[in-house]
Amino acid sequence: MSSNLLRGRVGVVTGASAGIGEAIARELVSHGCPVVLNARRRERLEAIRQELGDEDVAIAAGDCAESAVIETMLNTARDTFGGTGKPAGGLRDADLVVINAGRGLGGTAITSDESQWDDMIRTNIVAASRMIRAAGKRMLAMQPDSAIGHDPEKHAWLKAPRDIVILGSVVGRHVSPFSSFYSATKAAIQTLAEGTRRELGPKGIRVTLIEPAFVTSEFQGVAGYTTAWYESMVEKFGPMLMPQDIARLVAFVVSQPSHVHLSDALIRPTRQEYP
Repeated sequence: MSSNLLRGRVGVVTGASAGIGEAIARELVSHGCPVVLNARRRERLEAIRQELGDEDVAIAAGDCAESAVIETMLNTARDTFGGTGKPAGGLRDADLVVINAGRGLGGTAITSDESQWDDMIRTNIVAASRMIRAAGKRMLAMQPDSAIGHDPEKHAWLKAPRDIVILGSVVGRHVSPFSSFYSATKAAIQTLAEGTRRELGPKGIRVTLIEPAFVTSEFQGVAGYTTAWYESMVEKFGPMLMPQDIARLVAFVVSQPSHVHLSDALIRPTRQEYP
């Protein structure tokens, strides 16, 4: 199913230089969906583009919380890949935006490193909010209210899915005992995703929240978790999820027919009972 319904779409993935974001980008490309990659590490994005090819990958490096960088991502998607199956009158904007960039932080409001609060809030909440706003407005412009309805013979939106996928976390729903301040940012993302779904869903745009539990990636190191601590979690809960597991889930969600929306998916290692 996924290959047919993803081929020819136009994607954007933030936080795509490693881990879950890179895996999602690779998965989308494998199904025929070209993508614009965003992250701060341009050299890593360049290496991925060289491997996957210019016909499938473009780059918009930079801080994804900056409005100018967000506009560059979306403009690059439109200008580079928007000509495939373009409608009369112009290029298509991205119709599959994955908001993956984020960072963790160990500790609570009492014990976490306060000097890192602003950066985490900016990355996890402000950047996601700005991307939702910018991408949502462009998708709405491609899909006016007059085009929305239930009849597939009259309403083109049923043949042209629009997706905003937001990476949250299991701890946004089930508060983490070891990173509750980070949990608070992901609880905010859960609320933001659901509010946006209620706003855009009736207009034919799907907003999906993906909530992974433990995934082995660079995330643990950036969050400040020690190797010994994470190894203890692997011993307790492993095998852990891998980025490719999340990528397959994302591809499954966005490859559904336009009238089908799997709006919230929580994914854990089988042996992880909590959080």
